Formats: sequence, structure tokens, C-alpha cells
Amino acid sequence: MRLTVLDPNNPDQDFPLVSKALREPDGLLAVGGCLSQHRLLTAYRHGIFPWYNPGEPILWWSPNPRLVLFPDKLVISRSLHKTLRKNIFSVTFDRAFNDVIAACADPRKDAAGTWITDEINAAYNQLHQAGFAHSVEAWLDDELVGGLYGVAIGQVFFGESMFHTRTDASKVAFASLVKQLNAWGYRLIDCQVRTNHLESLGAEEISRDSFTTLLDQHCDAPVLSSAWQAQ
Repeated sequence: MRLTVLDPNNPDQDFPLVSKALREPDGLLAVGGCLSQHRLLTAYRHGIFPWYNPGEPILWWSPNPRLVLFPDKLVISRSLHKTLRKNIFSVTFDRAFNDVIAACADPRKDAAGTWITDEINAAYNQLHQAGFAHSVEAWLDDELVGGLYGVAIGQVFFGESMFHTRTDASKVAFASLVKQLNAWGYRLIDCQVRTNHLESLGAEEISRDSFTTLLDQHCDAPVLSSAWQAQ
């Protein structure tokens, strides 16, 4: 099956149906295009996200199955519960988006590089300025030690990346986000692909068809307009 090649000068070009995604590797659907606000929001709305390495064209993915977390099914382990009770970290929202995405872009110990290129950084900062991309920060005193960022559309939060420099900092940030999203009326958190870390917090795999059905139900649903601004 040939991949659809997207025109970088036509952000209105339709994506192919997600059912056309390749089974291997991991639901690759299309190549090329751009990272405009319209292109990115259209992608997320249809269960698609960009991921590619530096020097590669933009690659668009829609894996099957999809890892998701329903906010009311968050699992807090005994050890994480103890950490939360101790209030070791303070958690904020949208306080340091630039710093969070920069920290997420730092190469991991077991990786040679990062997929968060300058192009990705700029595109998601534009989404943040437009009110769609958001960050969660975990602080130890005045030091940023963990956090995550993602995209919010309707009652769905699409998680992108997280980081930590102190044990449990990213888990505390994530747990705090999930509790807040639940209070705001969010119905779904997209975790993209399976990881032990996210499964330990209650994430589960569902079929791509089920996932896109949930997007149709919840992406156009209203949430508190002042939710993120109030934090």
C-alpha cells in the first residue's frame, strides 16, 4: 500500500481515512505536509498525530490499538499516594510551557536524540498561544523537575510528551492533570501508544474504531471556557 503524500502548501488537504494506516510500523498513515495550526488540529480531531526524527519528512500516525485513559479511571498506587500526601512537589498549569517542551526535548539517557525538533517546538508553541496546547509543571521549590504537555480539543486531552528529573515528578504532574480534567468535564485522555508507565496509572488499550468514535462524541463537546486560564 502506498502512503499518501501531503502537500506542504495545502494545509486544507484531507488526510486519508485512518483505516488506511499501515499495521506495521504502528499505524503509519501519511507523509509530508506541514505543521500549521489547521493541519495539527485536523490531525488530532481524526485520531492522527505527527512523529518523526530530525532530517525525516513529517510522518503521520494512527496506531491500532490506541492507549487511552478515562479520567475517572485514574489509578493511584500506594507509593504515589504517599508522595501526593507529602506535597513534595507543587503543580501548576500553563506556567512554563516553553520550559516544559524544551525539557521534553532533552535526549533521554537511552536515546541518541529527540523527536521534538525546532519545527515541532515552534508549531506547538503557536498552538499554546492560540489556547490549544497546554502544559503541566511540577516544581521542587523554584526548580522545574517534571511536567508534560499536550493538546486540548473539546472534552479530549491529547498527551504528547512528559519528563522528570526527580522521582515521581512526572507522575504527580500527570495525576494532578487527570484529576483537574475530570473536574472540568473532560471525558478522554489520549496516551497514543502503550507504555508500562501509563498503564500503571490506569491507561488501557482500545481499538482505533472505538477511539475515533469517542473523538466524534467528545471533540465538539463544550468545556469550561475559563478552565485553563483560571489556573
